[in-house]
Amino acid sequence: MFSAYPVSNRLKDKVCVVTGAASGIGRACAIRYAEEGARIVVADINASAGEAVAAEINKAGGHAIFQHTDVGETEQLDTLLARAIDAFGYVNVWHNNAFKSVFKTIVDQTLEEFDETMRVSLRAYWYGSKIAVTHMLRHNGGVILNTASVQSYFGEPGFSAYQCAKGAILSLTRSIGVDHAPKVRAVALAPGFIHTPAHDGIPPETIERVKQSIPARRGASPEEVAALAAFLASDEADYITATGVIIDGGYLAI
Repeated sequence: MFSAYPVSNRLKDKVCVVTGAASGIGRACAIRYAEEGARIVVADINASAGEAVAAEINKAGGHAIFQHTDVGETEQLDTLLARAIDAFGYVNVWHNNAFKSVFKTIVDQTLEEFDETMRVSLRAYWYGSKIAVTHMLRHNGGVILNTASVQSYFGEPGFSAYQCAKGAILSLTRSIGVDHAPKVRAVALAPGFIHTPAHDGIPPETIERVKQSIPARRGASPEEVAALAAFLASDEADYITATGVIIDGGYLAI
């Protein structure tokens, strides 16, 4: 592993669980946490890609295991937590990152599509946080990180179910942070346009139009989001809780 951004060993000896860690932001966060000294549980429904991320971390001298997980199934989240504890003894950071959605208006989407978005992109965050916080309160505390979005804060056409989930994730984060301080912190990452495989199907002209609407005139890399996540997961961010932290190149400021 080699990060383009400075690392400081700020997560030494911490145990981090990352869902949706086979690609995109989740992969970048898992690798960055490992570079910062953490032991990693890579969780994803894509077994081959998830195992590859864990192998990459281990090959570079880190410590990671892979757990096949459909986060929408509560018993699989129970198994994920149990596997992390069995492997490493405890969990310090639980990062809810996996998501699934359709990008349609409320008129165009089906009830089944909405329910599936909520199952993976909200219900899993609630249940994962529930079991992780329960574990953390019994031990030495910890951090819940939730991947939200700039769309947690504003509306954009054609994202009905996605915005429902991301808005609720921000509220969930506030609730956890208020209810369980000071032992457990909860922070939502709110990225703007990020270069991930989720955008592969978007026409290039649309992507270029979005970039030009951002004051920074570009999207962010997953590694830039991971650098922020590593700070928020660390003890250096101990006074940051019950809030979202935006990383959007200035998009919400205009």
